[in-house]
Amino acid sequence: MSYGSFPPAPGRRGGTLAVVLAALIPVCCAGWLLWSHLGGSDPEGGGGRAGGSGTPTASSTSSPPPSSRPPSSPGPGTAPGTAPDTALKGKVVVIDPGHNPNNRDHPAQIARRVDIGTNKKECDTTGTATNSGYAEASFTLDVARRARALLEARGATVKFTQDGKTAYGPCVDERAEIGNKAQADAVVSVHADGAGPGERGFHIILPKGVHGGGADTSAITKPSRRLGERLLDSFTRETGSEPADYVGDGSGLNVRGDLGGLNLSTVPKVFIECGNMRDAKDAAHLTDAHWRERAARGIAQGITDFLNG
Repeated sequence: MSYGSFPPAPGRRGGTLAVVLAALIPVCCAGWLLWSHLGGSDPEGGGGRAGGSGTPTASSTSSPPPSSRPPSSPGPGTAPGTAPDTALKGKVVVIDPGHNPNNRDHPAQIARRVDIGTNKKECDTTGTATNSGYAEASFTLDVARRARALLEARGATVKFTQDGKTAYGPCVDERAEIGNKAQADAVVSVHADGAGPGERGFHIILPKGVHGGGADTSAITKPSRRLGERLLDSFTRETGSEPADYVGDGSGLNVRGDLGGLNLSTVPKVFIECGNMRDAKDAAHLTDAHWRERAARGIAQGITDFLNG
């Protein structure tokens, strides 16, 4: 409304107009302030979520930088328009955090040998650590918990082989059995390597074709390779890390037949060695919480791409 559209009144023009203006301006200003305070064009207080009818404001739709994106974010690579709470609905994922922080207190129990199908190996080990003392078992649990939050936000049912609450283990054969009993659509065992200083990068361990004793990987080698390839791509993209320069041909994929967790699995499963804890440059990443969040996103997205592909 423009106040200039009023026709002039006869007689006391200036006085009458001044009175009208003086009366209307405070009323209009007060009405505008009240409307603004109650939310303006966003009556829902921030739209964009499922079930909301408001229009998202710029602040509600902007993404935080990679180092601070919350665990529930779908992360790069999620198909446009795919809601994070439905992308993996009905899928079962088992995450196997390597080792156990309590293993060091039970050396006799973890040293006992168990059948891995082709031979026998130790129940478990303590894992490695950085030169500053940051344990692999602490690293694997942290990354696994972050990945679990991301996958659950996409609708997946996520189970752990251990969450640091047991006295030790479980043993490698028991870890495989947990994934088998869950009839998991995918299993990822999270680790960090303990190679020599100067050897850098991450790699994915795939199951070898093994048939003997209680081991038969014939049904899982192909889907496990696909899972490994998806993880390789997404982990590289999310973390900026390169495939290990000291394993195999440098492709980042390493096939092994001596790991009970793979030999005894009847569902698609791989190991990921997220970096070398004994190298100073890799250790700087592994001990950084922001980088571990990116590692978790790489793992979660690789699993998502495999299950949706």
